[in-house]
Amino acid sequence: MPQPHPPFKPCPCGSGRSYAACCQPFHTGERDAPTPELLMRSRYAAYALADSDYVRRTWHPDTVPSDLDLNDGVKYTGLRIHRAEESEVEFTASMKGPGGQAHRMRERSRFVQWDGRWVYLDAAE
Repeated sequence: MPQPHPPFKPCPCGSGRSYAACCQPFHTGERDAPTPELLMRSRYAAYALADSDYVRRTWHPDTVPSDLDLNDGVKYTGLRIHRAEESEVEFTASMKGPGGQAHRMRERSRFVQWDGRWVYLDAAE
């Protein structure tokens, strides 16, 4: 008897694809994100899912913070990529704070190749 299909779970990165077909393989370590834009999307999804291990794993060791609490009550509500070029991705992340206050954060993130894979370096000035 054929197995039933699991229900469609949209990826938090906003790609319109299922989580299983989009960011989950990056989060589980099945494969590395092949471009800075896909790494940015997968990192956003990791923030939305409070997957601090993935966020740390994809952060350059010279710039990763010593403390990282993703269980801070923030709810991530949307990601908009404005542009993705070479090693930079400019985006706006929408979120709601613990009290329900809406916030938007616009950033131009810089990525580098480290140990054969893309990692987040920092926010460009």
